[in-house]
Amino acid sequence: MAFVTFPNRSIHTHRVNPNANNFFDSFFDDSFVKDRFTSAVPAVNISENDAAYLIELAAPGLQKSDFNIQVDKDLLTISVEKKEEEAAVVKHFSKREFNFSAFNRSFTLPESVDYNNIDAVYTDGVLVVTVGKKEESKIAKRVLDVK
Repeated sequence: MAFVTFPNRSIHTHRVNPNANNFFDSFFDDSFVKDRFTSAVPAVNISENDAAYLIELAAPGLQKSDFNIQVDKDLLTISVEKKEEEAAVVKHFSKREFNFSAFNRSFTLPESVDYNNIDAVYTDGVLVVTVGKKEESKIAKRVLDVK
């Protein structure tokens, strides 16, 4: 594996206008601009044990009632649409980053899923969706004797 380093600026752009790169670097590094160009999709951990698949979704600051979880054939969709309520108290913010509107995550389920055994629990800002496996798809453990 080779590591290749790339310069942050092209070789001759600082001669044309030295402030141009500084402006664009600081403009695109600003959190206001970054937040608008990147989607606010929560991080997900997916794991598997003998009995089920576990989908852990980090979504702090929400209520249990904010989640909408649907299963349509082999597609599990977790979505949230939260609208900010207008408050009667007017605050003057110097910077405001609390603005959460909506997200939508979909997962394709394998054939080994037991559709009657899907549960969701939301605690401490983490939504855990447990997707059970069919009985015939569970792997039986056994010890083999060496002959």
